[in-house]
Amino acid sequence: MMEEREGRPGWHDYFLEMAKLAATRSTCPRRHVGAVLVRDHRVIATGYNGSVRGDDHCDDVGCMMVDGHCRRTLHAELNALLQCAITGVSSVDTTMYCTDFPCVDCAKSMAQARVQQVIYLAEYPDDNSAQVLRKAGVKLLRAHPAGSGYVLE
Repeated sequence: MMEEREGRPGWHDYFLEMAKLAATRSTCPRRHVGAVLVRDHRVIATGYNGSVRGDDHCDDVGCMMVDGHCRRTLHAELNALLQCAITGVSSVDTTMYCTDFPCVDCAKSMAQARVQQVIYLAEYPDDNSAQVLRKAGVKLLRAHPAGSGYVLE
């Protein structure tokens, strides 16, 4: 792995900041989530939580709540995986950088798409997600702010 120059962000810092930037595009006021899918230090897809193409946005018409969850939007991680499907790019052996730990549905999608690693900033209250990902052999790392970057655990 290449050494980082002083003042230059490391790869994890770079991609986590990109995920945070993607989250600013979110159209659901309940949670702004961003995801960046990376292979070999190259971004292959991005996503944020938002409405289905051509549908109304939560910001404009309100959330569609079912059992405490907004069902109007697609999650950031799924949008990134779908971008791979649209462009014909494989998601095998990638790292997903996320602002939030994935829900169980996104976890299942990532496991099935053979994402290798998930690096995330904030916890999400779904214990089943980690179980699904670990059983699929997906490595999980939480990023914590430290100085001018992040430390992974």
